[in-house]
Amino acid sequence: MTNLRSSPPVPARRPHPEPQTPDPRPPEKPRHFWQVLGPGLITGASDDDPSGIGTYAQAGASLGFATLWLALFSFPLMATIQFMCARIGLVSGQGLAGVLRRYYPRAVLYPVLATLLIANTINAGADIGAIAAAINLLVPIPALWLILPIALLLIALMVGGSYRFIERTFKWLTLALFAYIGAAFFARPDWGAVLRGTLIPTLRVDSTFLAIVVAILGTTISPYLFFWQASQEVEEEISLGRTSLAARAGATQPELRAAAWDVNLGMGFSNVVMFFIILATGATLFPAGKTDIQTATDAAQALRPLAGDAAGVLLAVGLVGAGLLAVPVLTGAAAYAVAEGFGWESGLDARPGRAPQFYGVIAGATLVHADQFHRHQCVPGALLDGGAQRVSGTAAVSSDYADCQ
Repeated sequence: MTNLRSSPPVPARRPHPEPQTPDPRPPEKPRHFWQVLGPGLITGASDDDPSGIGTYAQAGASLGFATLWLALFSFPLMATIQFMCARIGLVSGQGLAGVLRRYYPRAVLYPVLATLLIANTINAGADIGAIAAAINLLVPIPALWLILPIALLLIALMVGGSYRFIERTFKWLTLALFAYIGAAFFARPDWGAVLRGTLIPTLRVDSTFLAIVVAILGTTISPYLFFWQASQEVEEEISLGRTSLAARAGATQPELRAAAWDVNLGMGFSNVVMFFIILATGATLFPAGKTDIQTATDAAQALRPLAGDAAGVLLAVGLVGAGLLAVPVLTGAAAYAVAEGFGWESGLDARPGRAPQFYGVIAGATLVHADQFHRHQCVPGALLDGGAQRVSGTAAVSSDYADCQ
């Protein structure tokens, strides 16, 4: 009887894979931690502009540590809305104004653009004046002489620099804000009182407290940050070779996770700086009864006799760095919005000849107040010192032009 060996089973045939459309998006190279930080970090740091610093200094001088808890309270609000803006930029491949132009009527788009342009121009002028005033605290050069050179320097950076060069410059400028953290330690605060002010919310119904709370929330959550964040995510994609809208549309999970890290760290850094500014002025100016602080330069001057020259110098240095970062973000956000809203060419890698309207808005928004100062040969004090207090996302400058002849 013959033994029959069973034949091995025939393996099942695998179905032929369906052809897939190649992803038109060039692959992104792995990036280190410092490289991942970009639009979110810059946006968060630019939120601490001289106008915002003045608001935080006024809060500490007027109320002591009573508003420290707002640094914790506002963080999730900031991080959530900024990540929404980053996601819009990544997924749509357009900035916020481009999305508004595509999906909303012009009756909605144009008032938004006009309001943003006016508010950002006023704030940029105030911040240029604050930079000049802060430099004047460090070196004996009249602030009026510095305004036009500062404006021209910032225009040259935005017009002549590539996106990557500008991004690297802005990232290094964020380090200047560490000066405010250092100044707080020179103030030698009561850390028990600091902990209570941070973890136990203070709620009052008097007009001073409510006005400062509204001012802080309006300063930390500002519309220009929304437009800048979304447009910078688009710039990041363009720098990776995704030059067409089709190539930029959509986002991978790793890209969204990287954007979330970037945004959360940037907003966290912004609120840490806010916390230490309130702490520094609350530990020194509030106990001394110096509650009439209106601007960041007022705070820097008042801190010197109370916390030492080092604290005042650190505040002035931080103010210069914060202003040099904030002004291009303000004017750049306005330029992105206007250019996208009207369908013009835009982008920091675009040559001025290809995007004249985009760079024209940057130059005009930067120079308008510098020209005004020099024509009148005077500088309204509150405006020069960065006296724009942003309340609920709008800029209201308290400056007295009666002094201008």
